[in-house]
Amino acid sequence: MSKVLIIVTNHTKFDNSKAAPTGLWLSELTHFYDVFEAAGIAMDIVSPKGGRIHVDGRSLGFFVMDKATKKRRQDPAFMTLLENTKSISDVNWATYDVVYFAGGHGAMWDFAENSELHAKTADFYEGGKVVSAVCHGVAALQEVLLSDGTYLIDGKRGTGFSYFDEGIAGVKRLVPYNMEQRLKDRGLQYSKAMIPLAQHTVVDERLITGQNPNSATVTAERTLEEMKRVASGT
Repeated sequence: MSKVLIIVTNHTKFDNSKAAPTGLWLSELTHFYDVFEAAGIAMDIVSPKGGRIHVDGRSLGFFVMDKATKKRRQDPAFMTLLENTKSISDVNWATYDVVYFAGGHGAMWDFAENSELHAKTADFYEGGKVVSAVCHGVAALQEVLLSDGTYLIDGKRGTGFSYFDEGIAGVKRLVPYNMEQRLKDRGLQYSKAMIPLAQHTVVDERLITGQNPNSATVTAERTLEEMKRVASGT
């Protein structure tokens, strides 16, 4: 039986003088979850530290939250999964076939700064498993070093939330760094959609990345395809 490990952020605020709230971008979890649930794949949702997950209120806005995400938001059983998550140390990564990093600006902190997360991700990838991330969830990959000392993303094709789009989102002055540039500095062959905030997903064998919230569903579909490919040995 295949199984997926979904990792969501614990970080709850932009670290600046006003301490604006942030957290998980809900649709980046729910859209991925919907695809894998429909395929009958078991999933566990965890976080770097464990505990309750804060959902970014901006992801719940009237013009942002679609019907599928609203349905999950109104489902007590689903939302309970975010009330007391296990930590990344509490689960056996060897039992999973895919690790998926959901986004939300909070990931720019705790995904990027967690050495245990990076080491486990490197082992997971080098073990022949599938690594997937969307939007700011890609921040988890920028410091992952493989056993040969190279960055996991070095020479790989991929994407993540663009710095231009941070301006559209109105948070360029709040983000701690330019994630797009960091990914490029670590060797990622970065690409993005021609139209700001349009869907864009990149598959480089066992590494699947999506640019923004609108990419979560396609990223999930491509991840599922790659998981099946790896399982079949083709």
